[in-house]
Amino acid sequence: MEWKEITLAQKQVMEQFYQYRISKGCEQSFGNNYLWSDIYRTKVGFMADCMVFRTEKTKSVSFPIGEKPLQAIPLLREYMKEIGEPFRMGLVIPEQFAMLEKAYPGEFQIEYRRHEADYIYRTESLMTLAGKKLHAKRNHINRFRENNPDWCFEVITEENVEECIEMVKVWLETTPGGNAEDKREEVDVTIRALREREIIGLDAGLLRAGGKVIAFSLGEPLGNDTYVVHIEKAFGDIQGAYPMINREFASYFAKDYLYINREEDLGEEGLRKAKLSYYPEMIYEKGLVTLVENNK
Repeated sequence: MEWKEITLAQKQVMEQFYQYRISKGCEQSFGNNYLWSDIYRTKVGFMADCMVFRTEKTKSVSFPIGEKPLQAIPLLREYMKEIGEPFRMGLVIPEQFAMLEKAYPGEFQIEYRRHEADYIYRTESLMTLAGKKLHAKRNHINRFRENNPDWCFEVITEENVEECIEMVKVWLETTPGGNAEDKREEVDVTIRALREREIIGLDAGLLRAGGKVIAFSLGEPLGNDTYVVHIEKAFGDIQGAYPMINREFASYFAKDYLYINREEDLGEEGLRKAKLSYYPEMIYEKGLVTLVENNK
């Protein structure tokens, strides 16, 4: 097995395989795979006409992406055995596990992990915020509009991207827990995404009020019917900034898609509460697949 670094030079080759994805998981995109590869120490490999990721941080591989993904399973099992590691396949959705169970009945087991589940919403719901359940979101947006009559939404370009970079640096300094390693890593990834957004293939938009950037977001299409929002940052002390960038970004970039994936909550209580407050269409389960004891 040869595992390669995920670089911009790999983008064209990798994108040939994404057409075979059956998952709506946020990791099924070049933007996600590339931007977080250094943090999670993820590399990409190609076998049996499939693409597979190996993540050193979790000591796991991904479910193969290809026209016939099950062809790569025996190779992955043999590889893990050769390097002396237990078979671990991460971020597997129920449909993928069903494929494994049909091909290898009783040989694999799965443990679904709530903190890895993605939040998927109806695009129309995020654009309109209609209905009684989202009344509070509409109120926050109304307050934002009243308090910031000069607000505007802009596409991020070379002319305003540096303002976004400065904004996220201030965000880090003023956010509780901003000195934590994971928050610093998150900002490093965000700055990288902003600088390389065009070559990665990311859409990017910002919210401005009082002449200053107060929020921005980046995302990309994930198949024919789903759009994924990878990054969203706003100043939390500005009432309505988060729901406003959420709505404006969805309306501008994702209006032609049925669903929006806003990724996982990482087990953070505050983030989980915020994502649930938009009433997702589905909590998209993902789990860890291992071998049943007598098949190890």
